[in-house]
Amino acid sequence: MTVWLTRIIPNTGSHQARRDLGDVVALHRRLMSLFPDEAGPDPRAALGVLHRTEDSPTGPHILLQSRHQPDPSRLPDTYGKTITRPVDPLFDALRSGQNVHFRCVASPVRKPGATTRSLYNLPAVIPLTGPHADEWWFRQADTAGLKVLTLHSQPLDSATGIRGPRKRGQPQRIRHARTRFDGTAVVIDPDLLRTKLTEGIGRGKAYGCGLLSIAPARSGTP
Repeated sequence: MTVWLTRIIPNTGSHQARRDLGDVVALHRRLMSLFPDEAGPDPRAALGVLHRTEDSPTGPHILLQSRHQPDPSRLPDTYGKTITRPVDPLFDALRSGQNVHFRCVASPVRKPGATTRSLYNLPAVIPLTGPHADEWWFRQADTAGLKVLTLHSQPLDSATGIRGPRKRGQPQRIRHARTRFDGTAVVIDPDLLRTKLTEGIGRGKAYGCGLLSIAPARSGTP
């Protein structure tokens, strides 16, 4: 199975690109349009589609990872530039004890039980910030086969958008609190890490959350 990483450099002069960058639902639909239409009831999961938007000196870039090679020709002519490459060599080279840099924009949350929600009048999902978000990330990293060495977390603007109604329902407002986690870690379980790299972490995977990226680091890199 080949895993593909595509960098999309949007043309900020394109109205369609600007709209997608400001609406996570529109961006999700745009990215899914690059893949075959018939991919089952949950095409994003079936195709392993994960993405996030990153700032760069030249403007925002979109990182798109998938288990199926996307078709950039499905983008509008003036949408922007794309670069696609397989990341299998990186995944295949993972070894226990290896030091890596990591980055993940995720939506850390806590889900109180029904009794706790009723007792304290809490919502079903509580976004986490600050030290609580860091604790959440340490747990996620552990389940991804990583031992975190250093961590820098930064809160980001929430991912927002409007999803159209299903049948006769009302439009649904999408909102996912986001934190970017950067740091270094030691690979403890390469197979578990490969699974999380392709499946993603946490909630909001359709809307720019959960893509875990790694890069080799020199042994002992702080």
